[in-house]
Amino acid sequence: MSQFIKSYRAEVGINHVPAYQVSGRPFASGAIDATNAVKVEFPYLTRWVQVFNNGSADVKVGFSENGVSGSNYFRVPFPAAGDVAQSARLELKVSELWLYGTNNVDVVAGLTTVPVSRASGSIGPSFSGSVGVG
Repeated sequence: MSQFIKSYRAEVGINHVPAYQVSGRPFASGAIDATNAVKVEFPYLTRWVQVFNNGSADVKVGFSENGVSGSNYFRVPFPAAGDVAQSARLELKVSELWLYGTNNVDVVAGLTTVPVSRASGSIGPSFSGSVGVG
């Protein structure tokens, strides 16, 4: 009987739909120096993420250090004079992003209420080692 009672009281986790249906808690980190690979850690899993490049070179965006150092990343190009270079708003549930390539990057995200620890697996809280991640 006690096993049944626990089953309907599921904790918030990576597949907890209501956590992704509401607006995200705001997160912003600006003027990030990514001339060397740098990790941006989120206090909760993201609902969405957007990257802005204000630097003088392209920035590589990935989900592991191996990804941005290798070939598993996407680029946000450096902006033309007077323009803003930005990624699309990416609907991703991640605990961290990796940036590499320029000296002035901003990251904005909407956070869920899902603690990062609820997404950790045997390899840790990121997707490092996953196919297409690095």
